[in-house]
Amino acid sequence: MTALKRPALPAPLRRLAPLGFPALIAVLLPLAWVLDDYATKTLTRILVIGLLAVSVALLTGVAGLPTLGQTAPYLVGAYTAATLVRHDVAIGVVQLLAAAAAGALFALVTAPLVVYARGVVVLMITLALGELTSTIAGRWKSVTNGTDGMLAFASPAPLPGLVTLTTDRATYLYVLTVVAVLVGAVLLVLRSPAGAMLRAARDGEQRMRASGHPVAGYLTVAYVVAGALAGSAGALLVTVERYVSPGDGGFDVSALVLLAVVIGGATSLVGALLGAGLVVAARDWVSGPLPGHAPLVLGGLFIICVYLLPRGLLGKRSAHD
Repeated sequence: MTALKRPALPAPLRRLAPLGFPALIAVLLPLAWVLDDYATKTLTRILVIGLLAVSVALLTGVAGLPTLGQTAPYLVGAYTAATLVRHDVAIGVVQLLAAAAAGALFALVTAPLVVYARGVVVLMITLALGELTSTIAGRWKSVTNGTDGMLAFASPAPLPGLVTLTTDRATYLYVLTVVAVLVGAVLLVLRSPAGAMLRAARDGEQRMRASGHPVAGYLTVAYVVAGALAGSAGALLVTVERYVSPGDGGFDVSALVLLAVVIGGATSLVGALLGAGLVVAARDWVSGPLPGHAPLVLGGLFIICVYLLPRGLLGKRSAHD
């Protein structure tokens, strides 16, 4: 019996794929002057979730460490940025660097629990780390204000001397710039010998170990970089929402981000951004006429994408696209 042939990648995505990340940014940039305020803010939220999804794709698709726990450094970074705002540090780049450092430090401390595990065990460990971090954030009231969350009303200025981000358009352009710089930097690294080593460790760990390569060291570096990306996404969350709570690091966020990575293609960072756009749009827009049915919409989207595109939207491309 002849096997059922799955549809090829849609024509618009086939045309976009060879251009990759620069083409995506070129498409997103002018939208700041086209969309209304609601759509602009929604797209800004998509970029924040997209950066978090990129950190998951870096670990899951490139390093071979499937994770459900990137919400942990994400939450750590968000609370770090919110704390700075409450202490009148209203410079976006300072908040971003501090949040990235906090996320990286969290990843460095927890790396021994993760980089020596594989497969489902990694998923369970990272899930436990994410849930534990969210629980601590909910109970450490003196630092995080507990389940009430932490308000961060002050609008940051991107750099010293610049005006504050008082409009949705300005916030969108700031977030887009940060995402472009960070993801672009990761893509450049993945095109280097360091990226080749990481993919080789994923595809042939035993051979790499036999050749004398410190595989655990490579994975630790990837895990710390992913933690820094997640922490940066947390800082952007505070910039956009002016608020952070333990719920921002809950399991539903972890599942949403992993779903975005699977739909976009686990081996593609650009695919992770596109997947984030699809899942957030499905959750916030498509499910609007069906209140309370967002999980059903997301589940249907997942089944459709897995059937039609089993490797994801851009999964056939390498991780350094």
